[in-house]
Amino acid sequence: MEGKLCVGEDYEKEFDPSVYVRTYYPFDAGNTAENEILKFSLENLFHTFSAGGVGGDILIDIGTGPTIYQLLSACEAFREIIATDYAEQNLREVQRWLRKEPGAHDWSPVVQYVCELEGDRSKWQEKEARLRRTVTRLLKCDVTKPHPLGPAQVPPADCVLSLLALESACPDVDAYRAAIRGLVSLLKPGGHLVTLAVLHCQQYLVGPKKFFCLDLEKETVEKAVQEAGCQVLTCNHCTLNYSETYTTNDGICFVVGRKGPAI
Repeated sequence: MEGKLCVGEDYEKEFDPSVYVRTYYPFDAGNTAENEILKFSLENLFHTFSAGGVGGDILIDIGTGPTIYQLLSACEAFREIIATDYAEQNLREVQRWLRKEPGAHDWSPVVQYVCELEGDRSKWQEKEARLRRTVTRLLKCDVTKPHPLGPAQVPPADCVLSLLALESACPDVDAYRAAIRGLVSLLKPGGHLVTLAVLHCQQYLVGPKKFFCLDLEKETVEKAVQEAGCQVLTCNHCTLNYSETYTTNDGICFVVGRKGPAI
């Protein structure tokens, strides 16, 4: 991958959300690497948020991007979801789907897959309607800041979710650890942090543009969650990799942590 590497503020200027979702979330009939990674994510989220699992009043999704797949199981377990992202164009893309605007990405195959996990594929339209009701706010976030949501007034959350976001935002491991601490600061005592990280990836393509990715190890992710004051409840690691056309990586990991009580 030659050419300029987009980092930091470049992301908001250069990132094309529609190209990103078409590239990494096609979920078509082909048994692609991207499909398998998405299934891994959806299945872990289903088990995390299913009855008797993680739930509550408020979930904050940090680094929502232009996607809604990560919220499909969560909308059954939380009264309110707050979606956030660094890039305005990503928030606009999510808003287009929420408002059923023409040209919004069609997530229905993914919604149907989640409904099948839940036991009834035919209820996908009800699922979409529920998610549209449950997402109440779209906010700007910056995980490189001590207060990732800036001046926005947000009550302490029962759960903070962040999938495949911190790796693009954090320039080094120290910044990643600080970002995890910032996410945990948004939680109530006893609240849950749910995160998915791509491992050993240094850059990825969105169309012709090349974006930075922090090279993480599974142990680094686990340790960052622990050092931020959470007990690691789940750490599911798999060896699935994205198509080499778009990026190179060596596995992904899904982690659930629980914040300790206030001292």
